[in-house]
Amino acid sequence: MKQLIDFQGMSQHDEAIFEKYRSSACGPVTAAAILRHHEGLELGVNQLYRLLGSTPIGLFTWKLLRNFHKVGGQSYEVKKVRSIEEVKEELLAGRPLAMKFDRYFTFHWFSKPLYSYHWVPLIGFKQEADDLILYIHDNGQKNRPSKMRTVSYLENRKVLSFVKIMPKDRQ
Repeated sequence: MKQLIDFQGMSQHDEAIFEKYRSSACGPVTAAAILRHHEGLELGVNQLYRLLGSTPIGLFTWKLLRNFHKVGGQSYEVKKVRSIEEVKEELLAGRPLAMKFDRYFTFHWFSKPLYSYHWVPLIGFKQEADDLILYIHDNGQKNRPSKMRTVSYLENRKVLSFVKIMPKDRQ
């Protein structure tokens, strides 16, 4: 089984983003790309960076959950998704999720995930016999736009967390 959402990624290295924010703007960029997917809104990442409480080391999950109302008011449901089955249900319903790689605060310092600490939009999956392949947008690099990539769930599962950012009127 394969599910892939038509999704346009964004780059955290876009010239519109303050240079001092770029290296840690993956969380706000992920939220902005998901909001654009749901609402067609073009939100300023610099403003999102401040409203969500991002820091030079990134955006903590608890800050995203606590501060998103400053962006979406009460019209959005923002919650941590704890099971991979619920993640797949959201994707099957056409709803991308924010996915975070975090080997530091999950206390897996010596693991080798695709990213050590990075937010990305999760836009699909492919169920294989021995693994679940996740489709993400990588939020770009200094000299290239965001691109779709695949990542093994099994190889990265210990450092992954998922956040649902969904308009309440579309559940």
